[in-house]
Amino acid sequence: MIDSIVNKLKASGVYGWEVNDVIINGWEFYFIRHQLDQHRAKNVEHINITVYQLTDDGQSVGFASAEMAPAATESEMEKLVNDLAYRATLVKNRPFTLNPPSEETVDEGNASDIADISADFIRTVSELPETDGEDINSYEIFVSDVLHRLITSTGIDEMEHYPSSMIEVIVNARRDGHEIELYRNYKSGTCDAAGLKRDLEKTMNYGRDRLITQPTPVNGKCDVLLSGADACEIYQYFVDRMGAAMVYRKMSDYEIGKPIFGEFTGDKVTVKALRKLPNSSENHAFDEEGAVISDTTMIEDGVAKHFVGSRMFSSYLGLENAFIPTNIEVTGGTRSEAELRSGQYLEVVEFSDFQVDSMTGDIFGEIRLAYLHDGEKTVPVSGGSISGSMNDFVGSMLMSKNSVQYNTMKIPALTLLRSVTVTGAEN
Repeated sequence: MIDSIVNKLKASGVYGWEVNDVIINGWEFYFIRHQLDQHRAKNVEHINITVYQLTDDGQSVGFASAEMAPAATESEMEKLVNDLAYRATLVKNRPFTLNPPSEETVDEGNASDIADISADFIRTVSELPETDGEDINSYEIFVSDVLHRLITSTGIDEMEHYPSSMIEVIVNARRDGHEIELYRNYKSGTCDAAGLKRDLEKTMNYGRDRLITQPTPVNGKCDVLLSGADACEIYQYFVDRMGAAMVYRKMSDYEIGKPIFGEFTGDKVTVKALRKLPNSSENHAFDEEGAVISDTTMIEDGVAKHFVGSRMFSSYLGLENAFIPTNIEVTGGTRSEAELRSGQYLEVVEFSDFQVDSMTGDIFGEIRLAYLHDGEKTVPVSGGSISGSMNDFVGSMLMSKNSVQYNTMKIPALTLLRSVTVTGAEN
């Protein structure tokens, strides 16, 4: 199948092409409470093709992508290749070259033991401490061994194995005739038993506290502490602004060798792109365009060091050895958790929605569960929202020294934003 596609791409006369062939072998389990309701095995293949066209005058390059059905006939293959070749002529970008083969030998890796990984997930959930008030309603486990092969017109032909897992859990909490559900979705490579257990125990506590919340009373400015996965959006802001696409399009004002903020009164962030992050579901030797992924410091102590991104925008900026990052590590925190948890602040642990606009810096989140600390007592609250701008927060932001990992991102366990606008739920 792949050989036939490659032959048709070679015969098409296009400027360049890439074929990403992903084969997923996996197991799926569906539990009601802790009773297995159904399970199944899966074997699926996704073949994604990208075609590049150079205009006759050499002044522009266009590209188009589509997925080819694994069962496509010869005529269907030819039709899709021709369609992509035509669609690519409708796009006009500045010329750029495609990634050449690397001299580095890629470690293909070994197939993952999906039976052992599945057993780890089931054992971890079954050992969770439950009560009459908080327990597991249901959960679904998806464990896969992924085989990825990339072939390009420039001579790249690489292959790699990696594990990819996901578990969806619904936690029930009940009190005085009232009951709520909390949904959790965790992605990882294999099963991070300790992290999964820790987070689900917290979720049960959150469910209990959701049933006794008061309306969020704050209206005005307040320090806000983020202690959950939503904090990843804060750090993705820095990653995006170090991306070649945003820099080239003038959506980011970051410059290599210069501070990302004028004057820091808080912690200075350090952001690294990593080739491998333990238990990540995206540990790759090369990106989807064939560029080799390497450990690279993007921001160091608040100073921009290296831009990253796709081949097109990286070439426009004259970048060498650039790639599309998959794993990120953020450090730079100087405070202990005890220091960050002192004084008056609002700790938000559950948002209905939380967004950070990488271009404008605007943040917004609807509060589902938070804890209001007045320095003496702590009250669970819900409703209302937080808002503000990273343009105001970057210089004074504080981070914990210890870290926590959320699949492809390892970030400070606690992030404190100063003087955030909090709109209360009370009228």
